[in-house]
Amino acid sequence: MPEPLASKIRPKTLNDYIGQEHLVGPGKPIRLAIENKLLFSFILWGTPGTGKTTIARIYADALDAQFFELSAVSAGKDDIRKIVNLKTDDDRPKVLFLDEIHRFNKAQQDYLLPSVESGLLTLIGATTENPSFEIISPLLSRCRVFVLNELSPDDISKIIDRAAKAVKLKIKADAKEWLSNFANGDARQAITLIESTANLYKELTVDNLKNALQSKFLRFDKLGEEHYNTISAFIKSMRASNPDAALYYLARMVAAGEDPLFIARRMVIFASEDIGMAQPTALVVANEVFRSCEIIGYPECAINLAHGVVYLATAKKDRSSYDALRAAQTDVTQHGNLPIPLNLRNAPTKLMKKLGYGSGYEAYTTADLLPDKLKGKKYYTG
Repeated sequence: MPEPLASKIRPKTLNDYIGQEHLVGPGKPIRLAIENKLLFSFILWGTPGTGKTTIARIYADALDAQFFELSAVSAGKDDIRKIVNLKTDDDRPKVLFLDEIHRFNKAQQDYLLPSVESGLLTLIGATTENPSFEIISPLLSRCRVFVLNELSPDDISKIIDRAAKAVKLKIKADAKEWLSNFANGDARQAITLIESTANLYKELTVDNLKNALQSKFLRFDKLGEEHYNTISAFIKSMRASNPDAALYYLARMVAAGEDPLFIARRMVIFASEDIGMAQPTALVVANEVFRSCEIIGYPECAINLAHGVVYLATAKKDRSSYDALRAAQTDVTQHGNLPIPLNLRNAPTKLMKKLGYGSGYEAYTTADLLPDKLKGKKYYTG
């Protein structure tokens, strides 16, 4: 089986590595660690195709360590145990590169702790998700975290040139520009598409690249940080009454295959939380959008979502009912279940009536109906 192009052109030293100058440039932490032969565990956090695996391999090679590579998607405790217990005549340190470490559950991450703490293993974890949320605190505290940036257009351009040279094909300027935009900071996407195109055609042209491409992949992990970043930007754009930005983030979610009911559900919440009493019909519209998505589904329900987004984004905003609820909840948390005034209590039995439950109740009174400790308190200021 021929060696994949990405593996064939993978840099062996930092001198050939492209990008991440803030980590591997002169005087930067990973370069200094390699130059000074410093052995320690660390986490590489960055989007796909930014060079996490390559850094791990360069580091292990430079420190003359035994290198073991696992993916947390398929590996488990037994795989870790085999590496820890592996007896060889080789006394070099063991470096474990664990790709997608965020896929390990708490118990699996706990299992890593003793080996990392004792130095039996030097761990290099790679993740596309925020380590603060995905990696247990005891393990995280034993690792440094390095953040990898998306590769710049100039970085991607250099990688494209390297890949094109490896397949012995020239790439024209317009094709390189198109491929750079397609890659969106992900070197792996650019390399993979060059490899696919080279297997089918004798030239790297825009048309040939497009023909070799089955479908454009939008990076969007539905359980990961990009998911939450996008929905956050979507909500905040509607809150800012900016329909153009809201439609853009909606389009990103639709293109990535986000569940339309998830999007519509957040719109229903938004209608009450951010628009509220300023335009009460917003809740009606949002509910109808949800119902439309439920009945119709993709692709047509994207039109219903867009309709609702523009309506919600351009509606007047009023958070007074939402703020009132939060203020009331604060008092409930602080004071607990305060005694309800007797005139408001239910009186289903004679004894309760005798005790004064429901006595003096007036349907349309202007009197203060709060518990005694909260008399005079105002939550709703609309």
